Amino acid sequence: MKRREFIKKAGLGAAAAVAVTAGQAVNAPFVHAQSKTAIRWRLQTYAGAALAEHVIKPQIDAFNKVANGEMVIELFTADQLVPQSELFRAVQNGTIDAAQSDEDSMASPADVSIFGAYFPLATRYSLDVPALFEHWGLNPIWEEAYGEIEGVTWLGAGSWDPCNFATTKPINSLADLNGLRVYSFPSGGRFMSRFGVVPVTLPYEDVQMALQTGELDGVAWSGITEDYTVGWADVCKYYLTNNICGAWIGSYFANSAKWDQVPEHLKALFKLTCDSSHYYRQHWYWWGEASYRVTGEKLALTSVPESEWKTIEEEALKFWDEVAATSPRRAKVVEILKQFNAQMVKAGPPYRY
Repeated sequence: MKRREFIKKAGLGAAAAVAVTAGQAVNAPFVHAQSKTAIRWRLQTYAGAALAEHVIKPQIDAFNKVANGEMVIELFTADQLVPQSELFRAVQNGTIDAAQSDEDSMASPADVSIFGAYFPLATRYSLDVPALFEHWGLNPIWEEAYGEIEGVTWLGAGSWDPCNFATTKPINSLADLNGLRVYSFPSGGRFMSRFGVVPVTLPYEDVQMALQTGELDGVAWSGITEDYTVGWADVCKYYLTNNICGAWIGSYFANSAKWDQVPEHLKALFKLTCDSSHYYRQHWYWWGEASYRVTGEKLALTSVPESEWKTIEEEALKFWDEVAATSPRRAKVVEILKQFNAQMVKAGPPYRY
């Protein structure tokens, strides 16, 4: 078999050489491309395997197909290569080449990282996120912040789902939050601890078992689409319709040295597939958040009266001001969030009701 393969390859090589010699330029790019050593990346996402099927795998499959062998990205899911809390550092030191994650849970040292994932009550809908980055000035602020950090290149942000509570106990009032042990993001967990929530940190893949054993009372990590997709709806009983944020903010990062080695056309291709992924998530989550509320049979819907939930909203604004006081750049972001939300209220339905 080895001899056969050698003869076959030798024959192909000879044929290619004859074609080039004969001036058949149409074949030259093919011969040249096949002789290149492919760029190989390892990219780890924040998402577990079931969720990654939607939030990033279609993108990576498309990139690898269109890159046509010039570059290959191998995808790893949550905690597969490094723990989530070490993900930023792993990209920075080159242990892995790239990451898709919120900044908050991956321990980014940038001062804007607190706004990653779910900054309390910052957004109402998923489209708020690209509007803020593309039209309200967050892109240059993030570029400036990551330009000060060696070894990591920030490649852009997009939106995911809202953050609601899925729990094993019903929540019908703010008092029901007191003492709940909840898997959440760092900043969101700190904020909700003001109302008695006990944030718990666990590896992503251990969450479902922790809900089954009673180590956790719930999750405040996602919307209802994710609860059904990853299996949390199988072990929780209730879903609180009030959310603490309208959309998760996630970003793509690459090791700077590895990014610099990528040809410009492949950089453009990667960013195009990021945009494609952002679009897919917009409609997938928008569909799922409504569909599972109406047709899902695993989670009973509960709500805290709006008059009572207003306490959460008022406390969120206090939290914003506390964050703004910690750095000038954070203050600039908070001011943008205030102006943006004020404009949405003035615009009225469907922007704000």
